Amino acid sequence: QPEAAVPCSGGGMTANGAALLLLLGAAAAPGPVRGSQGDREPVYRDCLAQCERRNCSGAGLRHFRSRQPLYMSLTGWTCRDDCKYECMWLTVRLYVQEGYRVPQFHGKWPFSRFLFFQEPASAFASFLNGLANFVMLTRYKASVPPSSPMYHTCIAFAWVSLNAWFWSTVFHTRDTDVTEKMDYFCASTVILHSIYLCCVR
Repeated sequence: QPEAAVPCSGGGMTANGAALLLLLGAAAAPGPVRGSQGDREPVYRDCLAQCERRNCSGAGLRHFRSRQPLYMSLTGWTCRDDCKYECMWLTVRLYVQEGYRVPQFHGKWPFSRFLFFQEPASAFASFLNGLANFVMLTRYKASVPPSSPMYHTCIAFAWVSLNAWFWSTVFHTRDTDVTEKMDYFCASTVILHSIYLCCVR
């Protein structure tokens, strides 16, 4: 028999705790972003400037577009993106040859691209997490009657989570301003819905 819903005791305390965590996170946030070590390197900047000058305008750009695979153009990979990728690995090779640690570029560690996947392992992991959420959602709907007190709240939470894993997969496939914001925003909705679910339960 389904368990009756229990009103959240100490809900204000939970909300206060969440607010305190957000304030602490904001206080601990770093100052203005100055870029990462890799993309501040003169060798990276010179490489990027030369690559863009050579390949991203006029005849060079036409040649780039003629040899770019269709799946790359359809997923929004531009000439500048390709230059950034090639120059990143050039800089990494120089760092490794000189015995230095691999640097970050634009706030991220360098990843080897696979087809149009910018971070293939992370994209695949996010896809598997979303798939696991979907499987458990179908099992939940098959075994729990809709009349259960928490049924609709749990279904909503499952869809919020599925949406977050979808955008996580998209973000790790192709990192842009829009996909980054959608990934972070949707991950935040999961956290907020988890707090709500905790209180309701």
